Amino acid sequence: MITSAFLPTGPLLESLINLSNEVTTMENIPPVQSKNISTMIRRIKLLSSLFEDIQDNSSRSPLPPSSILCLTELYSVIRKIKLLIQECRESSSMWQLIRTEFVSNQFHVLVKDMGRALDILPLSLLRLSPDTREQVELLHRQVKRLDLFVDPKEIERKERVCSVIAKKNDRVFDFVRVKDVFVSIGLKTAVDFEGEISRLEAEARNQAGTGGLIVVSNIRNLVSLLTYSKSMVELDVDSRGFPKEETCSTSQQQRSSTSSRTLQDLSSCSSPQFPDEFRCPISLDLMIDPVIVASGHTYDRNSIARWINSGHHTCPKSGQRLIHMALIPNYALKSLVHQWCQDNNVSLLDDHSSEQPETYHNSSSSKTKTSSSSTAGAVDHISVTKSAAEAAKMTAEFLVGKLAMGSTEIQNQAAYELRLLAKTGMDNRRVIAEAGAIPFLTSLLRSSDARIQENAVTALLNLSIYDNNKVLITASGGAVDSIITVLETGKTMEARENAAAAIFSLSMIDGYKVSIGGRPRAIPALLGLLKEGTTAGKRDAASALFNLAVYNANKAGVVGGGAVPLLIEALMDDKAGITDDALAVLALLLGCGEGLEQMRKNRILVPLLVDLLRFGSAKGKENAITLLLGLCKDGGEEVARRLLMNPRSIPCLQSLSSDGSLKARRKADALLRLLNRCCSHSQHFVNMGN
Repeated sequence: MITSAFLPTGPLLESLINLSNEVTTMENIPPVQSKNISTMIRRIKLLSSLFEDIQDNSSRSPLPPSSILCLTELYSVIRKIKLLIQECRESSSMWQLIRTEFVSNQFHVLVKDMGRALDILPLSLLRLSPDTREQVELLHRQVKRLDLFVDPKEIERKERVCSVIAKKNDRVFDFVRVKDVFVSIGLKTAVDFEGEISRLEAEARNQAGTGGLIVVSNIRNLVSLLTYSKSMVELDVDSRGFPKEETCSTSQQQRSSTSSRTLQDLSSCSSPQFPDEFRCPISLDLMIDPVIVASGHTYDRNSIARWINSGHHTCPKSGQRLIHMALIPNYALKSLVHQWCQDNNVSLLDDHSSEQPETYHNSSSSKTKTSSSSTAGAVDHISVTKSAAEAAKMTAEFLVGKLAMGSTEIQNQAAYELRLLAKTGMDNRRVIAEAGAIPFLTSLLRSSDARIQENAVTALLNLSIYDNNKVLITASGGAVDSIITVLETGKTMEARENAAAAIFSLSMIDGYKVSIGGRPRAIPALLGLLKEGTTAGKRDAASALFNLAVYNANKAGVVGGGAVPLLIEALMDDKAGITDDALAVLALLLGCGEGLEQMRKNRILVPLLVDLLRFGSAKGKENAITLLLGLCKDGGEEVARRLLMNPRSIPCLQSLSSDGSLKARRKADALLRLLNRCCSHSQHFVNMGN
């Protein structure tokens, strides 16, 4: 059943709903940042409807892992939003006003984090009501394109306050000028001013502790302004009896908790020594998170990761060269280690509860435990201190297990989930690779199921954005050749296009330009997509060809495969939509003698390039002038004469020489000088004939 490819939820949704309700029921919205806060509360109300809808259906339809990761990240974002709103409510309104751009940017960052979390929410896999789905889609679109909002009224008030402070004379301020500013932030009585001064003093003490001397000076100026303004407020101080500034020293409550038995010193007589089979061959310590490398040997994840990251590409135990660097979880051994710890009354920190699991270090006399954070549960017992990376790690390992042992339907679901997970964030791409996904995704490229092939190649494309994963993919047995096969004969056009994008991504590394371009099927496959693909596919193919053609040895293969006429055809086709990409590749192919000759012989190219000098983009004009100059110099007299006969060429070059980019102006001037010499030379021969 496909439901076996899903993870359970429950407390996570309950926590999200409770947290959302805490935010949406907040009262007394502060006068500063009120628009950002109100808008944020409205967004969380929409998300609350999503959480409730998911909760209603979760018992009938368990959630896919990427949605759990999305919900985990949303929990973290909403928690930060709550803390930010609380800070705005509790801190000095005057200080918030002075920092309005900074605080507004904090809200903007959290909105963008919300958008990135929603990027990996698989709405198509969730049973949501049409209204909820429409609201979430609308919210996603809004937060993705949202610009930073800074209230112009707050900017104007801030500038007025700063102006009054700057123009003070013997500590006398223009109270009238800022009186309405005080009213707008709730300062109307002497009591209000007293409280605000107290909050500013507390802020000054906090800033002094962090070394912010300039900030402290600014706060002191604000205190001076408020103290003066308070004296100007006509109230009966004696009868009201306003309290003096109080320094509240709140004693912090100590919470004593009796924890369960912690990890024992394994060298003590009261605890048995752990079996040698549980010992990491590198550190000789207990393997908390055992993983299998390409040679088949098992190591603790932290130890082998440090070995590989230090530049080693061999198995420490056997010396065998590792054909790939993926670390595949050894679930069986991990289960045995945990069972042994449980049987021996040793509390082992769950490897998902901390960024650095507990490890043991040998010394001459004893083995001691390194410090780590307190034990926490997995996703269902979410904690703010557990980052989304930990949830991603758990999700990735779970999904890789499904890739390895699941049915065709489950493999497709897992590949789709990994594709979504790898779409967002470098940390996600790293942990997916560390979980051992790349070899399994590579094997799925040969699947007869079009959905599996498309999801697998797209997941590899997304993973390849992380540079370390480029190394793992190219080292994985047959991965590049399998990607080329999908590029040639993929079962869907999207699969072929994403294969081309993967080739482009991998070829960003110089060494891989050589190895990929040297494969006899790679360049013809890209040229095939350049001819047959959609606009997006043609652009991906052209970008990949550009990367490969940077390496001189690949230029001949690109030209020999028929690239020049295809690229010129793309320049003529407005619907192709790849003009700039085609120009860039043609400009590179000037460095190939055969390519240069093919372009010089083509009678259509020069008029096309002249038109592009007039109507092209800035980048397009640069490449067009590069092509024209390359075609005309060093034996290109025939092209130069054709260019001179075009009535639009000289005006276009003169215009570019004065208004183009620095690079374009320089090349336009060089071409104009070359054409001038060509005219003079021709005139000389005409005079000799006469």
